[in-house]
Amino acid sequence: MTTSQASARRELADAPLLVAARGGRPSRVPVWFMRQAGRSLPEYREVREGVPMLTACLDPELLAEITLQPVRRHGVDAAILFSDIVVPLYAAGVEIDIVPGTGPVVATPVRSRDAVRGLPRSDPDRLRAVADGVGLLLSRLGDTPLIGFAGAPFTLASYLIEGGPSRNHEHTKALMHSDPLLWHELADTLAELTLTFLRVQLDAGVDAIQLFDSWAGALSERDYREFVLPHSAKVLAGAGEYGVPRVHFGVGTGELLTAMREAGADVVGVDWRVPLDEAVRRLASPGGPDPVVQGNLDPALLMAPWPVVEAEVRRIVEEGRTAAGHIFNLGHGVLPQTDPGVLSKVVELVHSL
Repeated sequence: MTTSQASARRELADAPLLVAARGGRPSRVPVWFMRQAGRSLPEYREVREGVPMLTACLDPELLAEITLQPVRRHGVDAAILFSDIVVPLYAAGVEIDIVPGTGPVVATPVRSRDAVRGLPRSDPDRLRAVADGVGLLLSRLGDTPLIGFAGAPFTLASYLIEGGPSRNHEHTKALMHSDPLLWHELADTLAELTLTFLRVQLDAGVDAIQLFDSWAGALSERDYREFVLPHSAKVLAGAGEYGVPRVHFGVGTGELLTAMREAGADVVGVDWRVPLDEAVRRLASPGGPDPVVQGNLDPALLMAPWPVVEAEVRRIVEEGRTAAGHIFNLGHGVLPQTDPGVLSKVVELVHSL
């Protein structure tokens, strides 16, 4: 890390999120929400009116404004960069679009050696807008940490191979097992792409990063260790050179938590399927540092009456006390129909406990 890179990062040693992420005891339990800047906020819908998702992600002023919205409204302990996991693919020149109601859709699925070798390589200059957006945020966030964002190689590969979202990931699993060499070539290419995306954010001054492996829960632990872990480890090791906390999260990954920590995570995100105290038990290793966890309120329960939400929040905070550090979050992203007022009440409650 160069002097200029180091100077871009703010001194936020006492920020509750960063203290907890490093296994310390912060002044309060920190809280932020995955997908906190999104369709649940009327101000988000207003600024996104008529603006395609990928356009918004590469407009410095717009991505900064959207990133700031939940910090202003909810008083969360971190902002997460407004982006999408396919931004580095799109910026590199892959023909991909985010179709409303569907998600990322690839014009031509990548299922052959020629297609893999024809993928464009990462170019930091094409991500300059993201770095510029981070610069704007650092001047506006005060003492609130900014989390960088990227999708893990497996999840990116699944979109490329399937051509879009998939329930069963059949083409991806078939390629993994039928041509492991090709799979690893693709995953390594995507690890480089992801690491370039994160380095752009880290060089610009983000305070932590989160690597999303949204679909890794579709895999067995054996397949994860063989086909996925080495590539996620490459990304997390590269990000680790900056000395900032690294969070690793996937959906339905209860059986993979230990492996995901071994990939290089300082903080393991836990979805709602596994209680935090049980996750801590699974993650503990003799002689190793005590686990730090993030999570894990079921986002669907935010639709329930407040007494239900309150009881769940209190339970999760109590379970989180078994970890070396706990960052309160949801077990996945905020659902579009969520009442923003409930999210604000959750933040107030977590801070009071």
